[in-house]
Amino acid sequence: MSRKSALITGITGQDGSYLAELLLEKGYEVHGLVRRSSTETFERIAHLQGDIQLHHADLLDQISLVMALREAAPSEVYNLAAQSFVPTSWVQPSLTGEFTALGVTKMLEAIRMTDPAIRFYQASSSEMFGRVRQVPQNEETEFYPRSPYAVAKLYGHWITVNYRESYDLFAVSGILFNHESPRRGREFVTRKITEYAARIKLGLEDELPLGNVEAMRDWGYAKEYVEAMWLMLQADDPVDYVIGTGQQNSVRRCYEIAFEHLGLDPQDFVKTDKRLQRPAEVDTLLADPGKAERDLGWRAETCFEELIQIMVDSDLEAQERSSGRRSGGPGGR
Repeated sequence: MSRKSALITGITGQDGSYLAELLLEKGYEVHGLVRRSSTETFERIAHLQGDIQLHHADLLDQISLVMALREAAPSEVYNLAAQSFVPTSWVQPSLTGEFTALGVTKMLEAIRMTDPAIRFYQASSSEMFGRVRQVPQNEETEFYPRSPYAVAKLYGHWITVNYRESYDLFAVSGILFNHESPRRGREFVTRKITEYAARIKLGLEDELPLGNVEAMRDWGYAKEYVEAMWLMLQADDPVDYVIGTGQQNSVRRCYEIAFEHLGLDPQDFVKTDKRLQRPAEVDTLLADPGKAERDLGWRAETCFEELIQIMVDSDLEAQERSSGRRSGGPGGR
């Protein structure tokens, strides 16, 4: 029996790297789609380079996607690539729309043209709920996007539904709530907090500037969330799912955990800056993951406090390694 094969767009990102690890553990032949660039960043998948195959293609170039699909011949495609940082979407709204919205259409069309039997996963986002219509949010909650990023993600979500219903493709969307890890991009608030906390502990920074510290989110561990992606493509029928923890925390609580883990008082270092706030804020997001728990048997296992401590420890080790300084460990021990 031949090995199952999967193609991951965005394989160099947080989710893509964890998903590649998971699929390799399950015996898959793993292919990744990467854009040709003068500054290629493969830091998150460096340890996998001998085990995966990379293909150069671009979500905005239909022919390159078709060629990549023909070369990889996957049975599953996970579309994780996007312009995914919300603040950037106000600075580059058109680019965000092209990659995060139209890129989904081009990949779906490439699948339809190449092999309609391919199972397709689209990375949707809790940001689509935006100014929430109900708390918590589930698969039936009305969407109200509040950023160019969220609007683009909503297009990607609905075009996936449209291709499923129009062409009978096995195409699903995972509406994932915020998910973090030591591999999270430094521009995202949780990683910004844990890295700054580590640098402050080592005397490399004096303060941490933040925007809206009262924003509430449902944060989970990215390494666990990729398992939900995989489970969705193993199901008998193509169904969309909300993926989250069902627990909510504030940005304030995030930095309190991080600084306290290092034996620091956050009031001495955290400074709020209105310039860092969004033009249109999303104040609260909270998942109702009951459907995924019932149908897929998936549930988040790592609590928020443990997740932030994992990230702090990783950033502290990395900053010690790069700076040559030593802190004595979390809490100064």
